[in-house]
Amino acid sequence: MPTESTRVLVVGAGPVGMVCALALNRLGVPVTVLESEPAPVRDQRAASIHPSTLEMLDDLGVTEKIRPHGLVSSTYRFHDRQTGDVVAEFDLGRLADEVRFPYVLQYEQYKLTAAIAAEYADESDFDVRFSHTLTGLTETASGVEAEITSPAGAERLRVAYVVGCDGGRSTVRKLAGIDFEGFTYPERFIKIATSFDLRTVRPELSFRNYFSDPAEWANVFKVRGESPGGLWRVILPIGADEDDATALSPERVEQRLQKFLPKTGPYDVEYRDVYGVNQRVAATFRQGRILLAGDSAHVNNPIGGMGMNGGIHDAINLTEKLAKVIAGAAADDVLDLYSRQRRHAAVNYVQAQTIANKRLLEERDPEVRRQNFDALRRTAENFDTARAYMRRAALFDSLHDAAAVT
Repeated sequence: MPTESTRVLVVGAGPVGMVCALALNRLGVPVTVLESEPAPVRDQRAASIHPSTLEMLDDLGVTEKIRPHGLVSSTYRFHDRQTGDVVAEFDLGRLADEVRFPYVLQYEQYKLTAAIAAEYADESDFDVRFSHTLTGLTETASGVEAEITSPAGAERLRVAYVVGCDGGRSTVRKLAGIDFEGFTYPERFIKIATSFDLRTVRPELSFRNYFSDPAEWANVFKVRGESPGGLWRVILPIGADEDDATALSPERVEQRLQKFLPKTGPYDVEYRDVYGVNQRVAATFRQGRILLAGDSAHVNNPIGGMGMNGGIHDAINLTEKLAKVIAGAAADDVLDLYSRQRRHAAVNYVQAQTIANKRLLEERDPEVRRQNFDALRRTAENFDTARAYMRRAALFDSLHDAAAVT
């Protein structure tokens, strides 16, 4: 039976936690996953899996299994909302000679979580426990003692290491006393999903779109959803003077959609959600035997779809190192290297790029907007600069640079 010297506790059964657990399991490390929710949460959050992440999932045998259930998107477009013009288009097909998957797979994160849980989990060495909440952590000389509550009562679990993949409000991070440095945007975002085919109104839409506008920028993406026709997601900013109840009211949602894409008759809205947005990074991703990955370690705005992808990159980097430590093939200071490498990627790529993406879309100065558009067009039109731009946006550069950190 696994002892505290080999078992790893992963807190959080979202995409990062489940990928982390699967990767550890494939390397021979027994894992227990705790999730406070009673079942996989069908949340409508991240849905874009970048080429770099698809390669990692492919190494785990996951990509080919999920690809038929997602939408393959090789292009993405930047639009000027004021004029309706397409400013630039980037085609990931231009990277076909250097990457395994020259496209983004639009596949909702809750489906990725469920797919891994259904196929691989619930064995003694891959033990997933829903309705289990972490309440305390005590580090010992040889491991960590976790305090857990569940419908059956309180229990204690002794493990070798704990990996916090439990989101931006991470209990693991708080119990470890790790600072979460950064800021919160004054505005909130609203995400609206409609089953109406937006291409009947705007045929120039690709599956991934960014609309620049000084008053109200927008992101527009298509996902598979639960129906053959799929869903279009529209993300818009909400001013600080508008309360959530007003923003979520059917009348206000309809008004927003009609302002963005006017059409005859009302929109069929599948869901809507308002959320606050932060740009924060943990002061360290490792404290003793407690480690952080994904949103527990860094959060960012969703423009560019980098949060879940960066989190999965954390998980793969960490599991390779942690498995060696547990097997006695590496000293545990390699876990400090994990923290340095992935924190570097979070600060210099995920944070920097998502902040820049938001600034690009919301730029108010007409001359600066014109210059930004001209630069974006030139970048997209040139084969070499377009490839460089897409490599960075797909987080390949972040992986390369992080690997060079010692």
